[in-house]
Amino acid sequence: MAVTGLDQGKLIREARELHRAGVDAACTARLPDGLRMMRRGLAMLDAMESVEPARQSDWLVTRIRLLISLFYFSLDDGGIEAAQARLEGVWPQIAQVDDARLRAELSGSVHHNQALMLLSVGRNDEGIGHLDKSIDLQLAGLDTADDPAVALDRYLKSLYSRGVARTRAGDVRGAREDLTHAIALAEEHGALSQAADSRRQLGTLELRMGDVPAALRCYAESEQYYRERGIAIPFYLRMVQAEALLTAGLADEAGACFDEVLPEMREQRGVTPDLAFVELMRATAALLNDELDLARQMAASARKGMVRWGCQTCAADAAIIGLRADVQEALRSGDLSPSLPARALRVAKSIPARLADRAASARMLAARLEIRRGNLRRAAELLRRIPRPGEVTPIDYRMLRRLCRAELAAGLGDRAKAFAEIRAALGELDRVRDRMGGLELVSGTALHGRELAELAVKLVLDGGSARRVFDWLERTRAQTHRYEPIAGADDPEIAERIAEMRGLDQAIHQAQHLGHPTAALRAKYAERLRESHRLGWDAVRWGKPRPVATVTEIAEALGERALVSFAVSEDAVVAVVVADGTVRLVRLGSAKQAAENARRLNVDLNALAPDHLPPMLVEAVMGSARKQAELLDTQLIRPLTMLGHRDLVIVPTGALYGVPWGVLPSLQSRPTVVAPSATAWLAAEHTRTARVRKIVLARGPDLPAARGEIDKLATHHQGARLLSGPRATVKSVLSALDGSKLAHIAAHGAHEPENALFSRLELADGALYAHEIAGLKQSPRQVVLAACELALNRIRPGDEALGFASALLASGSRTVIAPLSRVGDQAAAAAMDDYHRGLANDTSPASALADAIGADPFRRPFVCLGAG
Repeated sequence: MAVTGLDQGKLIREARELHRAGVDAACTARLPDGLRMMRRGLAMLDAMESVEPARQSDWLVTRIRLLISLFYFSLDDGGIEAAQARLEGVWPQIAQVDDARLRAELSGSVHHNQALMLLSVGRNDEGIGHLDKSIDLQLAGLDTADDPAVALDRYLKSLYSRGVARTRAGDVRGAREDLTHAIALAEEHGALSQAADSRRQLGTLELRMGDVPAALRCYAESEQYYRERGIAIPFYLRMVQAEALLTAGLADEAGACFDEVLPEMREQRGVTPDLAFVELMRATAALLNDELDLARQMAASARKGMVRWGCQTCAADAAIIGLRADVQEALRSGDLSPSLPARALRVAKSIPARLADRAASARMLAARLEIRRGNLRRAAELLRRIPRPGEVTPIDYRMLRRLCRAELAAGLGDRAKAFAEIRAALGELDRVRDRMGGLELVSGTALHGRELAELAVKLVLDGGSARRVFDWLERTRAQTHRYEPIAGADDPEIAERIAEMRGLDQAIHQAQHLGHPTAALRAKYAERLRESHRLGWDAVRWGKPRPVATVTEIAEALGERALVSFAVSEDAVVAVVVADGTVRLVRLGSAKQAAENARRLNVDLNALAPDHLPPMLVEAVMGSARKQAELLDTQLIRPLTMLGHRDLVIVPTGALYGVPWGVLPSLQSRPTVVAPSATAWLAAEHTRTARVRKIVLARGPDLPAARGEIDKLATHHQGARLLSGPRATVKSVLSALDGSKLAHIAAHGAHEPENALFSRLELADGALYAHEIAGLKQSPRQVVLAACELALNRIRPGDEALGFASALLASGSRTVIAPLSRVGDQAAAAAMDDYHRGLANDTSPASALADAIGADPFRRPFVCLGAG
């Protein structure tokens, strides 16, 4: 039966609706549904035996649009070449369109979709060519379009896509021009969703340039768009935020972000290129975090998906990550089978020529293996083929290239060249670090230079020069504390989030007291904490970098004191001792044994902490604690005969951060300061603050045994300001701390593993965060944390110790006194009474603490951090 003109118009409209619905479905993880709708719309048009002349143009344009979308979304059917051929087949039909404006619009759509197909498989240059044509065609028709909003949307998508392609191709200027133009145009016309997408991609460009804080700021601005509209944060935005953290070396945090995204993607989207990409990034995080099995598993899954979807770039990345995991394990175990470098070269050969940097990474891994196997000529030949890094070359590629060149030079006996390569690499890493914003980002970059730093220490140890060992240790460790803090650097957005977190924290405590459920409140608190972390990550630069301290500067500042800087190379502990202007190197045995003894000592000290233990239990645990302290003392301190009875500055490493030094027999009652590096100690020692005598004594809630503690301490300090009970609020304590000479805070506290600046102390009206203290105009000169083990740190690569106490030091406080293990209420009160008595008699913090600890060392495991 013939279809009337009226019915033809209706069918064409229905086909257009099916096209729109099909595209929406395909773009929201319902690809099969979308394809069915588009095919149904096409079938409806093709079922018309003859189309009336008045409907012919409408019918033809609708059919072409359906074909363009259908062929694009059918990319998986036959691969990229077949999909491109199908799209090419649309051109003759476009030529039949009489309206030149419509013809240009449809031609722009074909070029746009051809470009997206090519970009999806890494053919960036070809994709950019098609986008150039699409943009030119669309720009010409913007002013005459029937629906300006739709035309603008198409144009912005093409502009954004070219920005993406130019980013991938390394065209920084072109990418920035496209993306900033897209943002300005979208905001001018109220297309805020498009502006958010373009700002996210601009963040990715900043990330490629190594400016992680700028990238995170772009991502935060993009995220704000979704939050203001109550829209769930898209997975791809969370994905790139995690990728930025990965670039900054925060492998744990990035891995946690990817772990949040992966289940949602697998459940809602199934197997997609995006899923494979997130698996690839998760594999990278696992590799950086030494989770080699997980790295292999994720890389294999990602590679399988990328091969299926035809993305050669990501498939190559996945192959290299799996290879790196195997190489890392082989180098660590010493099992250097010749099959592994041969495999690395096969991987390099299998990578397309246009992905030269990926192939180079595989060859560098082969070169590392050949160096370790002693095939230096072969390694040198491989490295000669490695291209120099470009403007947007990732930092991990730069570091791997430098590491290979340094290892080869060391293998050839050219120590000078090896050190030159390491020095150049660490200089590159410093330039990256100097652009970082938050404390965590500054510390995280050390991950990328970990193996270079280890090689430097090994080489100088082999040379046996104590001065060179000292210089290289200072060059490679605790870079966070090399930066001068920025006074009063606060962020109103973070302050707002912290206020919300404090209110939620109080609500959680109230709900617990009333027996009400807290799950929803805790989830909201965790979300606000994550938001605060992200805002902190893209903050302004942490501070101005200080120069690395020299031995001469340290020796002069020490005077009659001595400094002991510990280091670990492979399984050997060494100490560099600076005393009387001389520098000596002492080898101290097994690092694993020292770490185990330190762990056991802390277990015993925690067991001894409760106030009222049965005497027999005390005797048994005390015997074990004394044994561990004796073992540590015998291994780490007694061989250092040049120390004499000098006061000490100790720079720990790794597990030795957990040693309460005043417990060791040789150090009992000896003034001892613990610092993250000699450079950090010197900076703290030279800290100059205004001549103020303001003393603050504050007590948080739920400390019944210490209820009278600060009243008693006040007798040692005339004019001290006491804050307890309802008066010990966050606002009042912060106000009192600003510019104070001494701040004693007795309060429960907790570490925040993801970001030291969000570690907290519990006060009357909620948590006081280290971030808030860091934002003061003038940090307290000395802080005493009396009621919890907040001297504990999370140790990152490069001996980056992060925790509440270290955050205070990095923020400008000169001295922090805190316990390393749990302390009983009575023991803490007694220790602090003795300590403040010493301070009142003008004794230095280190000396006053040594006397206080010496009265009962195993129950008073306090340490003096920073300067004494």
